Amino acid sequence: MQTFDNTTLIKNAQKGDSEALEQLISKNLGLVKKIVLRFKDRGCEYEDLVQIGTIGMIKAVRSFDFSFNTVFSTYAVPLIIGEIRRHLRDDGIIKVSRNIKKNGIDILRKKEEFEKKHSREPSMSELSELSGLSVDDIVIALEAISPVRSLQEPLNEDSSSTLASIIGDDDNVIDKLTERLALKEALSLLPEEQQQIIILRYFKELSQQQTGELLGLTQVKVSREEKKIINFLRKAL
Repeated sequence: MQTFDNTTLIKNAQKGDSEALEQLISKNLGLVKKIVLRFKDRGCEYEDLVQIGTIGMIKAVRSFDFSFNTVFSTYAVPLIIGEIRRHLRDDGIIKVSRNIKKNGIDILRKKEEFEKKHSREPSMSELSELSGLSVDDIVIALEAISPVRSLQEPLNEDSSSTLASIIGDDDNVIDKLTERLALKEALSLLPEEQQQIIILRYFKELSQQQTGELLGLTQVKVSREEKKIINFLRKAL
């Protein structure tokens, strides 16, 4: 079996070459195993997680776009992590208390009341003041009552205010570092303008209108770009 570099193997694998895909898996298995070690002692066998992580790598091969101008391993990391986390959550390994779910429902109720009164979505700091919970607790609660995903679903069609939830899970330092890495790697693949939108909207907590004014974009444009970003990150994570 002739050996090629990652670029050639990916191109061939995307054309349906099973031998090229097999070589890619073999060459990059060390990356998968390294990531799996971060999830040890989570109630799942090591070899099983390696297999799940390999599925994430295969998805990375199939969706890899050379126009991203990034190395394959950088692109593959968040997909591998996302696949493992989906498996752990779908398998019921990650448990959520009733109290956290109750907090999540209460937060959504307060959010809806705020939107009706002010005709805009509240920031995370405003939600914290309304609910009496920390931002981290809000993120965890909202994630707990949402459908299981590696990336949090937006609270409504025009908002993605729980994007920061993928940084959450403060009861486990390894999880926090892993998810931050996944987010960082995925965001690095976005065009500069979209990265700026994320920074202004979710780290600076600016409104869509304020973000648009700073970037020279309309509010509608910012909203459309947010949806594109969420779709991309959902596939990547």
